[in-house]
Amino acid sequence: MAKLESTFKNMALSLTSITIVAAAALGCVFMFTHAQIEQQKKEAQNAARVAVLCGHEDGVAIEAQADGFGGVIRVMVGFAPDGTILGYEILEQQETPGLGTHIVEWFKNADKPGQCIVGRQMTSAFKVSKDGGDVDAITAATISSRAFLSAINRAHEQFMQEQGVAVEAWSGATTSQNADSTKIEMEVTHE
Repeated sequence: MAKLESTFKNMALSLTSITIVAAAALGCVFMFTHAQIEQQKKEAQNAARVAVLCGHEDGVAIEAQADGFGGVIRVMVGFAPDGTILGYEILEQQETPGLGTHIVEWFKNADKPGQCIVGRQMTSAFKVSKDGGDVDAITAATISSRAFLSAINRAHEQFMQEQGVAVEAWSGATTSQNADSTKIEMEVTHE
């Protein structure tokens, strides 16, 4: 078999051929796995709804997101009819492992009331203590903590708006006015 001459044209053809084959392979994998991935996301959302409502038949589960240090933080928050936070589940996050990833459990720790938001009724927006609030941020992950609390605040804003209560006074913006186009969905669950 004759060896190809090492010219720019031959190298470009070889690289183009490899790129086309790789792109086609990735496209095929995407086609075969996309539906399954979407199904798994829906199952995760449904499981999160059940988890955050803790068996409350008249609770509301709301999904919200905010930009964290490593990317988008998506959270599902459960609210009792009086606005008390029943629980939360992280649906998506790309925060720094060992630091920002602590948002998954940090704000649920009932043994540490300064950091736990579960069981609290919001009378104003949550802020980290470094910003004059009353919630302890994760050590060395203040940006992730702020973003997480921002998502919680946005979920609460949506909850209050659905209850017919104006909340612009404490946040300065409604969900439709947020600069980073936060997506908030409300799901009313009656089991």
